[in-house]
Amino acid sequence: MCGIVGFWSVSQEIDPGIAERMALSIEKRGPDDAGVWADRSVGLALAHRRLSILDLSPAGHQPMVSPCGRYVLVYNGEIYNHLDLRRDLESEGGHFAWMGHSDTETLLAALRHWGVESALRRCNGMFAFALWDERERILYLARDRMGEKPLYYGRNGGTFLFASELKAMTIFPDWQGEVNRDALALYLRHNYVPSPWSIYRGIFKLPPAHFMTVREGGQQVGVPVCYWSLPAIASDGVRQTGDVSTLTDELDILLRQAVGSRMMSDVPLGAFLSGGFDSTMVVAQMQAQNTRPVKTFSIGFHEKGHNEAQYAKAVAMHLGTDHTELYVSPEEAMSVIPRLPEIYDEPFADSSQIPTFLVSQLAQRHVTVSLSGDGGDELFCGYNRYALGYGIWSKLRLMPAPLRQALGWAMDHAPLQSLARLQRLLPKRMQAANLPDQLPKLAQVLCHREGESFYRDLISHWKHPDQVVLGAKEPETILSQSGRLANLPDLRNRMMLLDMLTYLPDDILTKVDRASMAVSLEARVPLLDHRLVEFAWRIPLEYKVHSGQGKWLFRQVLYRYVPQNLMERPKMGFGVPIEHWLRGPLRDWAEELLDEKRLREEAFFDPAPIRRKWSEHVTGKRRWHYYLWDVLMFQAWLDRWK
Repeated sequence: MCGIVGFWSVSQEIDPGIAERMALSIEKRGPDDAGVWADRSVGLALAHRRLSILDLSPAGHQPMVSPCGRYVLVYNGEIYNHLDLRRDLESEGGHFAWMGHSDTETLLAALRHWGVESALRRCNGMFAFALWDERERILYLARDRMGEKPLYYGRNGGTFLFASELKAMTIFPDWQGEVNRDALALYLRHNYVPSPWSIYRGIFKLPPAHFMTVREGGQQVGVPVCYWSLPAIASDGVRQTGDVSTLTDELDILLRQAVGSRMMSDVPLGAFLSGGFDSTMVVAQMQAQNTRPVKTFSIGFHEKGHNEAQYAKAVAMHLGTDHTELYVSPEEAMSVIPRLPEIYDEPFADSSQIPTFLVSQLAQRHVTVSLSGDGGDELFCGYNRYALGYGIWSKLRLMPAPLRQALGWAMDHAPLQSLARLQRLLPKRMQAANLPDQLPKLAQVLCHREGESFYRDLISHWKHPDQVVLGAKEPETILSQSGRLANLPDLRNRMMLLDMLTYLPDDILTKVDRASMAVSLEARVPLLDHRLVEFAWRIPLEYKVHSGQGKWLFRQVLYRYVPQNLMERPKMGFGVPIEHWLRGPLRDWAEELLDEKRLREEAFFDPAPIRRKWSEHVTGKRRWHYYLWDVLMFQAWLDRWK
């Protein structure tokens, strides 16, 4: 894994040292090697930081120039089928004098031979890259299908910039960095800034599965082009038929291939293991293809309701992995908080960022690459909100509006103790550690008449963020224009598609990328192999949800490797007790950041709703920690970057 940066200026008086310093700011992404390439005649500079994974020799050095001298590549990621691509290139009559066995060299050859779009369609991997075509004077930027690797771009004055992380852009001379208040409103709704926006005005995220062209000294930026359309795949409908045994076999083979290809490495490799379905599946598939025990890692918390370490240990014992676990004290977990604005150099408020960093830190002490189990919930209908939200929507939408409003009011104002008692009355499969947080969310969205708007509010934090952010107008997003997406017949399919286009790349994958890269660990996500994604959209929904149970077909594969009784338990999020910390050890820190006078002077937020929620939370009247964490993470980010 690596970090890439570059700039293209209308001025030919460029200093390549600027690109070098930009790359140095993201050294953690690539501590093993560094390189800079510049062409003063056009005002272009590219720089790279390398974390050596494949071909540790200098043959993998970047920026990499093609043998013909026409192309220059800086690249962050892994192309898992790069050896297959080499064979395809050679079979088509290409004459390649390979200098080494790095996937960078393969990617550069593929881009030369097939062109950008065709090469992208052939690649199976996670990546972000910039390719300079010297003859045509075109700079290409591209990102992988699911958005595993980040890529920011935009203009600072008269210069076009791009980078793996925003912090690299802030190094550029005369960096402007104006906060985009509209993007800040989106952040309060989602707890992340969704693509294509960034927290800075004029700086954007290249969407997943897109590439773009830049011309004329960075002054002409083409519209991003989609080379693999997830909505189109979803809208094609069910095309996979067959009995359960046949589909289970096919899924098992695809999972084995996806995991096996991601075990390609010239450095030590392991896996995160939480004990949940997804990470257990990844580790089971790894161990089935390995003659030696796979190295697995988990962290635990002493707080009941936030600890899955005992389940991970049981899975590790059954599969026979070389397991390492670390129990983290509240003080150790909270010590990560001051580092978050540096790690996530854009406001980011998914509190599981803390344990994700801690387990990455643990793994990096033993391995350089770790496989992660993210993506299974979005692919196979696994989130509790799919079952709970859909079930309530299906029944309550038939009720008269006044009755729904009354029920919503009752749920919204129920004491926390009553919500906890209600949870114990629900079927086991619908129980969740955070149900007292989910039910008030449901209460606020019961008046919707349309499924997509219901879901948008269900997954939103601040429901009217442009009333909280001063001078903001919340932009339209995929979630607010979901009618443009595939016409899927079931709301649960539409929920999954919306999550795969938004929450997955901009929250889950961002969290994993930044946490792992902060400790120079490469994280790979095999469940997002595009062949698996396409398979999941081809099978009928009833093979994902069966008798009210999500991930049904996925479970049938898993039970070939792990006993069912080892896995059946209420779903538990990978989180920390932020709710209690804000009332206890973090209270003074939060009070300082949420001080009314400070909020008024900074003039980003209307203090009134924030102070009201803070008061209700610290007195125990309501649980507003998700809303407050959003504001606190922005305030902490503002302290570091403005």
